Amino acid sequence: MIDNSSHASSAMRLLVVDDDRRKASHLAQWLCGLGHHASAAGTAAEAAQALARAACDVIILDGAIADAQRVAAAAGGAGLLVLLPAAEPAAVVGDAAVASPVRDADLLAAIDQARSAAAARAAGAPVASPVLGSHPAIRRVLEVVGRIAATPATVLVTGESGTGKSLLAREIHRQSGRIGRFVEVACGALSETLLESELFGHVAGAFTGATADREGRFLQADGGTIFLDEIATATPAMQVKLLRVLQDMAFEPVGGSRTHAVDARVILATHESLEQLVADGRFRADLYWRINVVTVEMPPLRSRPSDIPLLATHFLAAAAAKAGRRVEGFTPAALEALVSHGWPGNVRELEHAVGRAAFLGRGSLVDVCDLPPSVIGRGPVVGGDGGQRVAPPLKAAMAVPERQLILEALERSNWRRDAAARALGINRTTLYKKAKRLGMNLADLAPDR
Repeated sequence: MIDNSSHASSAMRLLVVDDDRRKASHLAQWLCGLGHHASAAGTAAEAAQALARAACDVIILDGAIADAQRVAAAAGGAGLLVLLPAAEPAAVVGDAAVASPVRDADLLAAIDQARSAAAARAAGAPVASPVLGSHPAIRRVLEVVGRIAATPATVLVTGESGTGKSLLAREIHRQSGRIGRFVEVACGALSETLLESELFGHVAGAFTGATADREGRFLQADGGTIFLDEIATATPAMQVKLLRVLQDMAFEPVGGSRTHAVDARVILATHESLEQLVADGRFRADLYWRINVVTVEMPPLRSRPSDIPLLATHFLAAAAAKAGRRVEGFTPAALEALVSHGWPGNVRELEHAVGRAAFLGRGSLVDVCDLPPSVIGRGPVVGGDGGQRVAPPLKAAMAVPERQLILEALERSNWRRDAAARALGINRTTLYKKAKRLGMNLADLAPDR
């Protein structure tokens, strides 16, 4: 339940824009009940008229509404919160975003985030980057992004899988000032025929099953940014088509003769060495030189271990909110195990490991035993430094079986500490001392009854 009094003191002027007018009105009424001044609009034109009449603090925009970019362009100094439809995330650039359906608390937090971002922008202060880290390698990356974001330069993002290339592409778009959409295409997931149709669209009758005209992703990115992930998977024929588009920013849909010209910022990404692919004759040299204007390499997580606690804490907060649990942080041993792991899957692997711990753990702190076996040294790991595991410190490794023995004894004893201590051959005081040394809170470990 939301405490209305906590929001009335910071009343805002809000505009809810959704083509489902009843839904927009219902949300606006709820926000008014919290002490805000909220109104609703059912179309982009209505929203633009409302914004022309009076300024507002935050616009809550359904990202799937027709002509959503018109609302974004008319936002002025208002914060923009986008409600993301599941089918097409990040279609509109904004100060904050939440996926629909959204919980009340998450919506209010996102509104505050959008308002804070707008205030920072008005004051000339920098908006925090979603690319987290303070390691010099990440600082260098963000420095380059800051210099080239507002330019039309094509950007090639390189780095191992899971390092956050897509997130960096979104950050470049955010800083670019472009009001158009951010459109992402996973080139490696589509065959050549499907990829051509996905990128350039098609006309009705172009091929079997093409019953109607379809707009391509390049056209959708007009005025914004198109991100082509895993560009190294493009076939030779597709490479020729891409070269022409990158040179002229013009193309024809599959089966059509009308030429479309677009103004789209192009960002590409690959985890492979394009130089080696060119040398092997698998990637066109002229296309490589065309896309290799500005190259940004995302560093692997193992090269910036000092960022792991920050990233882990960030992922834990998000995962705990989804799990509906209160998790305050990590035990020292768990944090030591995280920092010591080689992370062959990079940031993506860390996010999944922390998410698993948040969903499966019992205590208020994530413990070593909550982490995946591959992280704490009890499972095979492929990749990393030459495919070799980075071994956890002896202290963390030895703590794992000791914790496990205590947990097993507690479970067998129905979580009675005295019975568990006897089963382990120690007294209750010793059990508490061991638990404290291992960062275990015995009171939090007992399941709800």
